[in-house]
Amino acid sequence: MQCSWKSVVLLALASIAIQYTAIRTFSAKPFSSLCSFGPNPNTDLATSGPAVNCGLGALGGLGQETLEGLDRGCDEVLSSSSSSSFSLPSYNASRRTHILILATTRSGSSFVGQLFNQHPEVFYLFEPLYHVQSALLPRLAQSRNPAERRVMLGAARDLLRSLYHCHLNSLESYIRPHPTNHSTDKLFRRGASRSLCSPPVCEAPLGPGEQSLVLGDEGECVRRCGPLNVSLAADACREKRHAAIKTVRIPQVSDLRALVEDPRLNLKVVQLVRDPRGILASRIETFRDTYRLWRLWRATGRRPHNLDLGQINTVCEDFLSSVSTGLARPAWLRGRYMLLRYEDLARSPLQKTRDLYGFLGLVLDHSVEDWIVNNTRGSSDLSARQKFTTVRDSAANAENWRLKLSFDMVVYTQTVCQPLLELLGYKIVSHPGELRNLSYSLVEDRTFLPFL
Repeated sequence: MQCSWKSVVLLALASIAIQYTAIRTFSAKPFSSLCSFGPNPNTDLATSGPAVNCGLGALGGLGQETLEGLDRGCDEVLSSSSSSSFSLPSYNASRRTHILILATTRSGSSFVGQLFNQHPEVFYLFEPLYHVQSALLPRLAQSRNPAERRVMLGAARDLLRSLYHCHLNSLESYIRPHPTNHSTDKLFRRGASRSLCSPPVCEAPLGPGEQSLVLGDEGECVRRCGPLNVSLAADACREKRHAAIKTVRIPQVSDLRALVEDPRLNLKVVQLVRDPRGILASRIETFRDTYRLWRLWRATGRRPHNLDLGQINTVCEDFLSSVSTGLARPAWLRGRYMLLRYEDLARSPLQKTRDLYGFLGLVLDHSVEDWIVNNTRGSSDLSARQKFTTVRDSAANAENWRLKLSFDMVVYTQTVCQPLLELLGYKIVSHPGELRNLSYSLVEDRTFLPFL
């Protein structure tokens, strides 16, 4: 049978239409469901994590696994998606919002965490990545070795993804000793989370005169609640409308790109920054053994030759890189990033908290407002005696580092951190008298608007 050229053209067009329909159907599948996970015989799982297989061979099991089982190991896939034609779906404001407070130690992150911990509809976790660090890098508070950082970050991202989905059993792999029957008394700072110290997770009997279980401090939670049942904690997580996690163990916002671009997470990042001179002064007072040589420098006026200058250099390098990324407003951070200066929050806690909740699309509960009023008017003496308290005179605390550092220490810090200081609006001190004159603020009036 012979076909005319018109018939051939019609057949070709029909074939193209069929292929196009097939491709559209294929691409409409959830992106992560195209991936299967398993050990890679050519890599070491201890350092590289689970392998990702997004080849055509993975299509055989398409539709047989749920998204819930595919949370781990897709960092490489999701981070590379931005450079391809794959586009993320639009987000629904009514969806569950996941919040990550990105900070460094002694920058005010515990205070910011409480702004979410006090909200009745937020499930809050305080530093769950502590356990990842303790298991993988027990020798180091924060490794500066690139290879060790990659190991830590890969595990941290996987765990964060699981925790936001309320798969809290994933945390058990890093807790030492390993929980028995999903029960542990070793969760780091459990008492910092109201959700983990309240029914149904904690069923401690009410004391005399108590109408409800409201525990006054972290130690009381641990004493009265007993070991944590991780399964009950996971149930409590699922009951909340939102989830917030505070961490000082992710160096830069770019390390979170895979999570930010994950369409299942609806993740928003609040990057908390503070004047590095204030961070240094607070660390010297709090971590006395680690910063012993810094205290020696302050006491004698002579810088020890074996002083670890990297303790502050790394802070400024990470901050500068991370903030520069955020303020450059890359497309993948649109609607996902807000920069918050600790000093601004300390000066105007209620207004800045309203701004923060507005960016996140959350309703500011009166319980949060009440907590702010009650916890930002404490005495400076109290904050000096209790290093980890969130009760303090926040406005007075913002720049009191100027009374705790020697002029030489300030000069060194602002020299190595000058690009960061300029970027964030912190003024340079030029002489000792200016340093001690607290009536002259070293914080410029700057407005850092969320990237919407």
